[in-house]
Amino acid sequence: MQNDKQSKADNATHYEVIEIFDSLDGEGVRTGQAVTFVRLAQCNLRCDYCDTKYSYDGSRQPVPMRAQDIVAKCNAVYKRVTLTGGEPMMAKGVDALILEMTRQGFEVNVETNGAVDLRPLLTKRDKENLPLFFSVDYKLPSSKMQDKMIEPHFAALGKKDIVKFVVGSKQDVQVMCQKIKEHKLDACTQIFVGAVFEKFALHDLAQEILQNPVLHNARLQIQLHKVIGIQ
Repeated sequence: MQNDKQSKADNATHYEVIEIFDSLDGEGVRTGQAVTFVRLAQCNLRCDYCDTKYSYDGSRQPVPMRAQDIVAKCNAVYKRVTLTGGEPMMAKGVDALILEMTRQGFEVNVETNGAVDLRPLLTKRDKENLPLFFSVDYKLPSSKMQDKMIEPHFAALGKKDIVKFVVGSKQDVQVMCQKIKEHKLDACTQIFVGAVFEKFALHDLAQEILQNPVLHNARLQIQLHKVIGIQ
């Protein structure tokens, strides 16, 4: 009976959806693979280099959708979803949406900004062995949002998860290396490193990875979707 009540409650919840579309993943471990992107509205940060302001600035009106309707729009052939934003973890009842996706056989990647505590959902994921992983930004000084980072949950991430750094300055490189060591990220997660467009050269970032022992297991990412000109 409790499960039935919970199911009805979940189906009554509406999520504010900015867009749902299929594309090639441009970042992380699924780079180049076909994925359904589900972008939710709102964000609790205002990063200096944000490229998805339309998810929170009112320029696009979100569409209220139930979990079952969102899942119905996800591609059932390749069964991969990237839940993104804005900040998707801000959405009320988002855990129920994520769990519904996994129940329907989708592998879910949640792109999140480091300013929402993931530990309760990480515990559930690991306990139930859900097909779920997190791509978590660590916001460096050039974002002007580093003070919003929830430091303890970075150490709670697992080998499925990604920590992503976006570098815009030499100071960012120094802080990135400090945080990798502080949270032992090299041992417990996958590390991806990108550059702020027109602020830090990819060549220079590649040299940092080659020359700095702290970064030897990091992977350079170049936002493939922008290179090939698709959404």
